[in-house]
Amino acid sequence: MAVGKVTFTKAEREKLAEVLWLLNWISVVTGAILFGLGLFLKIEIQKWQEVMSDQGILYVPHMLITTGLVACGINFLGGKICLDCTDTNKFLRWKLVMMPYVICTFFFTSCVLVGALMCYSIRSQLEESLFLGLRNAMRYYKDTDTPGRCYLKRTVDLLQIQFNCCGNSGYRDWFQVQWISNRYLDMTRLINLTNRVQFSNVEGKYLTDGVPFSCCSTFSPRPCIQQQISNSSAHFNYDQQSLQLNLWRRGCRQALLDHYTGIMQSIGLTVLLIWLFELLVLTGVRYLQTAMENVLRLGDPDSESDGWILENSLAETARSNFNIIKNLGKCYQVDDDPNINIPAATAEQEVPSHQVQIPVTS
Repeated sequence: MAVGKVTFTKAEREKLAEVLWLLNWISVVTGAILFGLGLFLKIEIQKWQEVMSDQGILYVPHMLITTGLVACGINFLGGKICLDCTDTNKFLRWKLVMMPYVICTFFFTSCVLVGALMCYSIRSQLEESLFLGLRNAMRYYKDTDTPGRCYLKRTVDLLQIQFNCCGNSGYRDWFQVQWISNRYLDMTRLINLTNRVQFSNVEGKYLTDGVPFSCCSTFSPRPCIQQQISNSSAHFNYDQQSLQLNLWRRGCRQALLDHYTGIMQSIGLTVLLIWLFELLVLTGVRYLQTAMENVLRLGDPDSESDGWILENSLAETARSNFNIIKNLGKCYQVDDDPNINIPAATAEQEVPSHQVQIPVTS
């Protein structure tokens, strides 16, 4: 029994073809939107790629860009096919193309759904990428004269100012790294230097309870305190509990994660709506294809014809496709049928001369 069987008159088939022609052109626009969303997401990721590890998260925008371009091509072709389906004679030119086109459109629609799901499932991978990338960026913050790292300080400072954040998980992350270059430290004055060090000198690194200037909050009522943060007695009228008014409390990893999560959720919702629209167009094209093929079988262009999504039930369709795949696999197996002719013996298999019997004549 056919799934989703609908009977169409000639006028209804023509109307369906015209509507699908219009929907395919709208789908070309949605394909351009997919391309634009992927390009926008790629640019947004590349803005702060210096503070991300190389985790390959660009595959999501690349997926959207590729899907958008394919959508424009497929739906442009679909518009031409649907327009010709208003005439039975013109449909004959596309009869052999329709089924491959429907199959390709089905896989393309599945890719749109996968792209939407990727936007919601990338959060954990993005968080790990930001954690590793920010940790390395803070470690190399001081290397302003090292090729390949000279712009990291500027990037991190812009990040902390723009997103009102400090450190990886918080401002105390700066206490664990040496963020002041040795070229600006007088290493001969070890006595004065030691007095300013909060933690023990580890591997010759200058660790201090201070943060870069970009961690300072613009809402602070007093000049920013960014050195000897843990020492309340080092500053007049300083209450460490009110530190939240002095420095940004939120870590940059969480700030960037929230930023990208908001973008991903918006893009994912848009892509999901596009997938539903493409699914509607695909269903209409399938009905049009089956209805037009049944018209050709009937031989009367003016007669009514049935259209469906699946010609048989879902179980029967799955079983039929499985048998087709199974039979294709048998084509590559050696047939051991005993009725197959065996070639004659070769020259190497000739009977020895001493076994040849010569007939004796009387």
